[in-house]
Order: sequence, then structure tokens, then C-alpha cells
Amino acid sequence: MTRTSRSFRTAAFAAVAALGLLTTACGGDGDSTGSAAGGRPVTLTYWTWTLGAKSTVEAFNKTHKDIKVNFTEIPGGTEGYSKLANAVKAGNAPDVATIEYQMVPEFASQGNLIDLTKYAGETVKTKFPKSIQSLVTFGGKTWTVPYDAAPQLYYYRTDLFKKYGIEVPKTWDEFRTAAAKVKKQDKSVRLASMPKNDPALLAALSWQAGGKWFATEGDAWKAGVDDTATKKVTSYWDGLIKDDLVQSYAGYSPEETKARTSGKTLSFLGASWSAGGMQTSMPDLTGKWAAAPLPNWGTAAGGNYGGSSYGVLKGSEHAEAAAEFITWLTTDKAGVEARLADLESPSSALPANPEMREVAAAEFDTSYLNGQDLYKLASEQVDTIVPGWTWGPDQMDVYTAIQDATAKSGFTAGVEAGQQKAESGITERGLKLAD
Repeated sequence: MTRTSRSFRTAAFAAVAALGLLTTACGGDGDSTGSAAGGRPVTLTYWTWTLGAKSTVEAFNKTHKDIKVNFTEIPGGTEGYSKLANAVKAGNAPDVATIEYQMVPEFASQGNLIDLTKYAGETVKTKFPKSIQSLVTFGGKTWTVPYDAAPQLYYYRTDLFKKYGIEVPKTWDEFRTAAAKVKKQDKSVRLASMPKNDPALLAALSWQAGGKWFATEGDAWKAGVDDTATKKVTSYWDGLIKDDLVQSYAGYSPEETKARTSGKTLSFLGASWSAGGMQTSMPDLTGKWAAAPLPNWGTAAGGNYGGSSYGVLKGSEHAEAAAEFITWLTTDKAGVEARLADLESPSSALPANPEMREVAAAEFDTSYLNGQDLYKLASEQVDTIVPGWTWGPDQMDVYTAIQDATAKSGFTAGVEAGQQKAESGITERGLKLAD
């Protein structure tokens, strides 16, 4: 389903060399227990912040006699990862946890993950697109199992595009032209808003443009957070904001949602998962939105805007059973259906396993996007994700530096601050920084 690249696989392998993962087990192999012992089921602990986890665990426990799973909800983001890392240090980590793709190298390098190669390596190799495999498999070892892919998408108001005579922009040049056309017609309306508090979106846009924030040279890390491709992106958005052609509401804020619902913002940059939240945050706009490929720089391309996987934490005595549970979560129809069936809010997460996309699509209400096949579009966009991206060993710190500087001085200043933090963070972790 997805293009792959020898250069990307090579970069991922080299990245692990720099992390030290090629010479250390980083958590060991774990116990191979995967069946009942003494007539009692193996009991696993599972920590996550993802929606639908409770119903998923209930469904698993009803259908599996030899493995029982206990679920605990934890916060997402930095707080959640700190909780997981501290639990590993304290020796009371859960067996299974959600690990977003950008955190896999950092968690593996810190020794927080068990090598899942012999338990789930073949599953990852045969059930997932190669570009997604590359996000969880380093140095010939499988560290986590993918759950979803998050290709970028462009969402727009069909009724308001018609009102203002706007065609869906296919390139960023066309996007700027459309933004100027909208402003000229109504000074209170803008084509889109670019948040300054979402470094993950900036990373995805840089990825699309060919940026490579991290790479390795031999046993050393190289940081390129402010590389040429990324600065092309930041200059573009700094220019749009300077010329007052786009808004800059805080991402996921009430102000941002109000601007969309009131027709003051006509479109936004999102991902496959965005559509589910739209149904909850803008229920009165059913049938008025559509999705399209993200505008590009002249060639069809995209980045991965989010996405998560499941890993087994260091200290688990039941790695084999944990891998069985994870495999069920990610590749079994019953697992996907259980996660989606009892959600309090709709989900449009795109399973990384292509076989599960039809299952997820069947649970999604297409009426909100006026019957559009979102899953077909999103699957096509997975194939445009640019190969060669590597997440860094201090990604969350880099994100924080970018966000803080962007809020004060703009996106270009943000990535310059991110570059400084990337370099200092590498050396502070005892890793080698390339000259």
C-alpha cells in the first residue's frame, strides 16, 4: 500500500546504531509466557489515553481465557510519557502501553521497551506497509506494533468555497492565491488558520516539503530542524500571517472552532483522524465539509501527522502474552470493531493495517462529509508520504522549544530554537553529535 525506500531503511538502521540499540537489548527479551499457568490466566496491565480502550479490553477478556487484561487510563502527551518512564524506573510499569511514533526512538534508546522481534516481528513485517514498519523497526528489531497511520488531509467548506468562487487548491501557490481572493471579498473571512502551538503540524508540513529534522552519520546524530526545506515552509507561513492572509488561532481552541462554525475560516490542515472530531465539535455543519489531498509544492506528497503504536514496557514478565494482545488490537477485526463500537465520540483513525481499514470504514458515519469515502482518500494519501523521515532522541523537548519560540517570534524563529534544542539535547543524553 505504501512506497518504501532503501535510503529510509538505511537511515533508520543507522539511527539505531547512534542510539546504541544495535549492541544492547534495551529492556531485554522479556518472559515468553503466553498461556495460562497453573490453570490461571496470565494477567496483563495496559495503560493508555486512547478512546475506546475500556470497551476493547472488555471484548478481549470475554473472548480470551488464557490472558486477562486490566486497563488504566493515563494522560496523553508529556505527562503520560513521564508517567510511563517513571514506572519503568520504579519497576512497576504496565505490560502494554501506547507509544506514538515520534516517541519510539526516544523510549527505545532509554531502555524502556522490550524487543518484540520474536513475538511480533513477523506480524509487523507482513501486516503493515513498509513505510509504517520503518517507524517501529530499527536495527533489525521490532520495538512496537503500529496501530494507525495519519496522512495529512485538507478539509474545506464546500458551500463557502462555492460562495467565494474558490477552487480547492492543489499547490501551496494556489493556496496563497485563494487566500488573497477570500480576503479581498470579505475582510472578516480567511481561507485558513495556522496555529502556532502545534509543532506536530509544522513537522508534518516540513516532512511533506522534504525536510529531515534528524538523521545519523555513522554513530552520530545530525539535527536538521531548521534545514532548507523546513525554512521554505516556515517562511511561507510567516509570510501569510504577516500579510494577514490567514488567521493564527491556537490549535484546538474554542476560538478556532468558533471561526470554523461561523464561516470565518473556510478550511483547515488536518489528518485522517480529524474527521471524527469534526462531528463532535461542529455537529450542525453535517454535509457541508469535504476532504481533499493536502496542497503540495508541485508534486504529490505528504507527511505523517500523528499516529500511534503499542509497545511492551521493560520489566514485563509476559511479553509473549502482551504481544498476543497487541496483535489482536491491531490486526483482528474484533479488536478494531470493539474499539470503535462504544466510543463516546466518532473516530476516523485510519488503521495502519490495510486489511482493517474496511472494518473501520464500516463504523464511520459518512453523512458528515456528504457521503465521501474518507478511508479511500486517506489510504491513497498514505502512499504519498515522503520516505526518509527520522524522529529524534529528544523529540518532545524539541517540540517544546519550537512552540515557545514560535509563539514569540514566528515559525522560522521556532525551528531555529528547535535546532538549538535538538543539538543540546543529543549531547545532554550522552549521544554523539555529528559535526
